[in-house]
Amino acid sequence: MEAYLDNSATTPVCTEAVQAVLQELNVIWGNPSSMHRVGLQAEHLLNQNRAALAAGLSCSPGEIIFTSGGTEANNLAVLGTVMARARQGCRIVTSSVEHSSIAECCAELARRGYDVVYLGVDHTGRVKEEDLAAAINKQTILVSLMAVNNEVGTVQPIDVIRRMVRQAGAPALIHCDAVQAFGKLPVHPQRLGVDLLTVSSHKIHGPKGAGALYVRNGVKISPIMYGGTQEKRLRPGTECMPAVSGFAAAVAAIPDHTQTLNYVAELRDRLVAGLQAMPGVFINSPPDALPYLTNISVPGLPSEVMINFLTERNVHVSSGSACAKNSKSRVLQAMGLPDSYVTSALRISLSRMTTWQEIDAFLYALGEAMATLLRR
Repeated sequence: MEAYLDNSATTPVCTEAVQAVLQELNVIWGNPSSMHRVGLQAEHLLNQNRAALAAGLSCSPGEIIFTSGGTEANNLAVLGTVMARARQGCRIVTSSVEHSSIAECCAELARRGYDVVYLGVDHTGRVKEEDLAAAINKQTILVSLMAVNNEVGTVQPIDVIRRMVRQAGAPALIHCDAVQAFGKLPVHPQRLGVDLLTVSSHKIHGPKGAGALYVRNGVKISPIMYGGTQEKRLRPGTECMPAVSGFAAAVAAIPDHTQTLNYVAELRDRLVAGLQAMPGVFINSPPDALPYLTNISVPGLPSEVMINFLTERNVHVSSGSACAKNSKSRVLQAMGLPDSYVTSALRISLSRMTTWQEIDAFLYALGEAMATLLRR
């Protein structure tokens, strides 16, 4: 059998999303900015899609800006905030374990002279609340922290940031990259106290090419692209309606979070029990990590060698973020793990479609890999 356990990179597309994409391509294929009947049909569908995503986030449809994916939404959040608030301060607070689409934006802003504070993390990959509070001052214009780490599954303390911003008297907007949390946990921007929040289609069994940025009503950020009037001028250009329609259908198809989380937690427990029975395997994810994601290391077996061995046996995992291919994990390094762990890391990521048989197939193949490769 084939075991696909790289769902943090992308998920298989659900039937509902496929049907929505086909309908848009074959039936409602107009440009939603056109004034004629075909265009108005597409506009109506776009509004329905926006409402579906808003319902999934418990927010207003007017707070949803569709993008091409999580990377573009993250860029818009970071750069758009800094451009809009440059006169109010120069400090940006983020962490050392963010997705590359945040890290690279912040690196560019640092080159431009902005004061970027990269918060360290503890051995679990979590930012310390006292460090977060100490970093936010009256010059802080943006705090950007991911909800769930995309490599080890650590859940970050997003809900405390609003209080810290208020206590510091900072003009900061709060941005949360919720790409790995949405569809797995209840994600409500208002309850989290954030101004901006990123989600992505292909992490929740939707098609690639669609994402969204939640922008709280009343919050003003600047565009980073220029053109037409689409998406409140924050994301000009004709919307990719097939991808957006598939995204909305995938959101509507998300089952009850509690039931799904319990199922995935049982899968994770089976996985962890099998890993703990294998001498030489080390689990890098903290015990309270989101169950969908487990990071391990087998010192002495480089990640690439292990991945190739497993792939030959139809078992598919990754060494970390797909957006940081062929790079050493910044996350594991920030957690203080030795180089032998970093270079041998494997990320096993599950979805609600993952089966018990896939977990067992991975454990069998991993044992076979260790018996074969460590003997050489």
